[in-house]
Amino acid sequence: MLAGPYCGLMLADLGAEVVKIEPPEGDIGRGVSPHFVGKHNAYFASLNRNKKSIVLDLASEAGQESLGRIVAESQALITNLRPSAIRKLGLTYERLKRWNDRLVCVALTGYGMSGPFAERPAYDYVIQALTGVMAMTGDPKSPPTKAGYSAVDNSAGLVAAVGLLAKIVEGKGGQVDVAMYDVMLSQLNYLAGAALNAGETISRIPDSSHPYIVPAQVFHTADGWLTLFITHDGFWKIFCKEIGRTEWIEDPMFATMQARRENRAHVVQEIGKVLMACPAAAWVRRLEPLGIVVAEIGSLNDALESPIAASRSLIVSLGGQDSGLRAVGSAIGIDGYQPTYGLPPLLDEHREEIMKGCKHGD
Repeated sequence: MLAGPYCGLMLADLGAEVVKIEPPEGDIGRGVSPHFVGKHNAYFASLNRNKKSIVLDLASEAGQESLGRIVAESQALITNLRPSAIRKLGLTYERLKRWNDRLVCVALTGYGMSGPFAERPAYDYVIQALTGVMAMTGDPKSPPTKAGYSAVDNSAGLVAAVGLLAKIVEGKGGQVDVAMYDVMLSQLNYLAGAALNAGETISRIPDSSHPYIVPAQVFHTADGWLTLFITHDGFWKIFCKEIGRTEWIEDPMFATMQARRENRAHVVQEIGKVLMACPAAAWVRRLEPLGIVVAEIGSLNDALESPIAASRSLIVSLGGQDSGLRAVGSAIGIDGYQPTYGLPPLLDEHREEIMKGCKHGD
């Protein structure tokens, strides 16, 4: 529904011809969202622009024959199914290399193509639960909390794209095995390092605080929430001068990062008292010009309408302004290349074009 389609989207935005092979009933993503713009489902459109669609019944001989003809003209195949389904439908390198031995087959699964957990069902929620992400997210007094977006699915899609491109650059066909579980655990890098090498238990910290850097968290202000991230003692001194607390520069409880970490509760409480005196926007206006990392906490809608998004031309129209369908554009900028943003494909829209482009058979 998301990881595989996002992988393909990344490649399509970079200019690859991406063919979406769908079952006769269509990708389940075509009906996930309650929001439609004309014939297009908003969820599906956000993940499938610039692609072509063909319906193949891969359980049939005709479907397998058509798949082989497409594979013969392709560089890679991305699958996002359980390992048993991938093997049953013949979507592995071993089964497809007879058509094209330079083909790169990317299997994007929950727990890998083999092993005792391979066939367990996996969704973003489940992987966040199993890798500790939920356990370390949110307030300690609240239930474990998932990330506010599909962090696992999107990350897995990115890693799958990297693996696919690495094999293409190598110039050899083969199988790429990307597991959502592996991806998320690897992204916990320095936290996992602390657990593995120091026996540290990573748990939820109030106010979205960083485990080592103080202050690096959210604070309540006179009218809303502010995120403040002071990475080293040089910026700490600048911060103290600006807020009128120069005594903290020499105070042994405040002066160094180690001291602030050891006295986290007291330090955070005192900073919080100061920040309550002004609105969040006022603090940003004062602190940002000094090089201090600070921001108001806004909504997704705020971000989509922000000057930053506008300056980066991130909000794009799919298929032209008349379609009324908008999305967030590619996050990869390449000198001399400008992505085009086409509409997502209707089901089986490109069958004739795709099969006509295949040299093998009629």
